[in-house]
Amino acid sequence: MKILVTGATGFLGTTLCKKLAQDGHSVTALGSAAADLRVQGSLDRFADEFDQIYHLAAWTQAGDFCLRHPGEQWVINQQMNTNVLDWWQRRQPQAKLVTVGTSCSYAPDLPMTEANYLQGEPIESLFAYAHTKRMLLVGQIALARQFGLKWVTLVPSTLYGPGYHTDGRQMHFIFDLIRKILGAAEGGEAATLWGDGFQKRELIYVGDFVASAIQLASRCENELINVGDGDEFTIRQFAEMICLEVCYDPAKIKYDVSRYVGAKSKRLAIEKLDGLLPGRSRTPLTEGLRRTIEWFRVAYPGPKN
Repeated sequence: MKILVTGATGFLGTTLCKKLAQDGHSVTALGSAAADLRVQGSLDRFADEFDQIYHLAAWTQAGDFCLRHPGEQWVINQQMNTNVLDWWQRRQPQAKLVTVGTSCSYAPDLPMTEANYLQGEPIESLFAYAHTKRMLLVGQIALARQFGLKWVTLVPSTLYGPGYHTDGRQMHFIFDLIRKILGAAEGGEAATLWGDGFQKRELIYVGDFVASAIQLASRCENELINVGDGDEFTIRQFAEMICLEVCYDPAKIKYDVSRYVGAKSKRLAIEKLDGLLPGRSRTPLTEGLRRTIEWFRVAYPGPKN
């Protein structure tokens, strides 16, 4: 198949493009240098008729980034998403559009099932970004109804694994934990983690998500699907697993309750996914963390905290 991928130079994008190419597909991989999606018509020069379009590009970062840039996030992500949707409808109506949603879109007081993706209010610190992802879904639904287009939206839990960005952007929590604990184990300052450590998170290995995404993109049509591992752990539990791998005493970790922690729990309901892909690839958490830590040692040499 001919497949175009936006956000192709990001953590997920590089893993997806590599797998698609390995599977024999012709991949047009677009980073921001290849196409500024904020600009209307920036995709018009790509004249091939694509079978699938993966829209991964988004203007966001981890940590408190959403809290500090809500207005910019709204404008930039709405520009990008609107221009991709417009190009899809005008120039690529034969292509199935595969987009990535966010667990941030779920209201904290409702079960994180697909039926609730557009219901209730996301947490305040992620409000603007969450709604740009909701609006992306609404746009897909509207265009599909009017023009008979096909789409799939996949909502991942937090992705982890080798190949994360190394350009200085804020890190998702699991990479930040690895950075701080590994740095402490290598002789740096004691690791200080944000919050009390009892907030819970769910991870999914990036290779597992990609494998599921490729299958779902081919099998499903006009559906929203959560893609998670099914289990969540506290930050303290993740920290203990990392400490065991890097030989650091978890009792030495400090917790800063004054810092931003986000949602208290983020575990996706995956009954729909289990029904669609009952035998999907699932990397054990301990193995995934070991691979990630090994990669991190090489990718981030020198002081880490």
